[in-house]
Amino acid sequence: MTDNRNNAAPIEVHDLTVAYRKKPVLWDIDFSLPEGQLIGMVGPNGAGKSTLIKAIMGLLPLSSGFIKIYGKPLEIQRELVGYVPQRESVDWDFPTDALDVVTMGRYGKLSLFGRPSKEDKEIAMDALEKVGLADFAKRQISQLSGGQQQRVFLARALAQDAVIYLMDEPFAGVDAATEKAIIELLGELKNKGKTLLVVHHDLNTVAEYFDWVMLLNLRLIKLGPVQEIFNNENLRTTYGGKLNLLSEMAEKIGKMP
Repeated sequence: MTDNRNNAAPIEVHDLTVAYRKKPVLWDIDFSLPEGQLIGMVGPNGAGKSTLIKAIMGLLPLSSGFIKIYGKPLEIQRELVGYVPQRESVDWDFPTDALDVVTMGRYGKLSLFGRPSKEDKEIAMDALEKVGLADFAKRQISQLSGGQQQRVFLARALAQDAVIYLMDEPFAGVDAATEKAIIELLGELKNKGKTLLVVHHDLNTVAEYFDWVMLLNLRLIKLGPVQEIFNNENLRTTYGGKLNLLSEMAEKIGKMP
């Protein structure tokens, strides 16, 4: 896996525009992400956060621009990127158990007609162990709670052993214990040199959870270290008049103008 990396940025996005029915939902986005950082992406509803994640994953057509993973197209580097989609976007009635879902994370490493090996199954079980779901390995995914389902998809990404992780609101709809377990796991991945881009909606935990923050609203507003970027002025630019708790939040992080 390391052979596919070089001195380029983990993710480079240049002149990216994505449109639905000719209406831009992302416009002229340019950025490069630093390696080995936990990066939160925040912005109002409809800002294009999920669209950006899907565009990086090659799940949406681009109106303009390009995206590179360590300097090369996603098609060449796909095994380097793990993806955790929004829980609401998954068909949880599909008849399969938790272990099978997690084992799917190993498929990118198999030959064209290869089947998961004993080692692949062991790696999948280890990933379930890490998210606290080893006892639920044979449980149908439809019978799991929302928080457990989210952990299963996180385990699938772990089993892939990626270098970059893209996560679309992994904390949405989970209880406090699950959220704590997830953020601890993300911290462990970062400490191993992984790069993580995480769509996040709770502004109160941004300064606590993330090293860098991306502020997005159709355009890229700001990207940089939390201490420098996550302040009252930039939040007002990102959210406009839709946010009432800016002053209180700015006090918490010591960034009142």
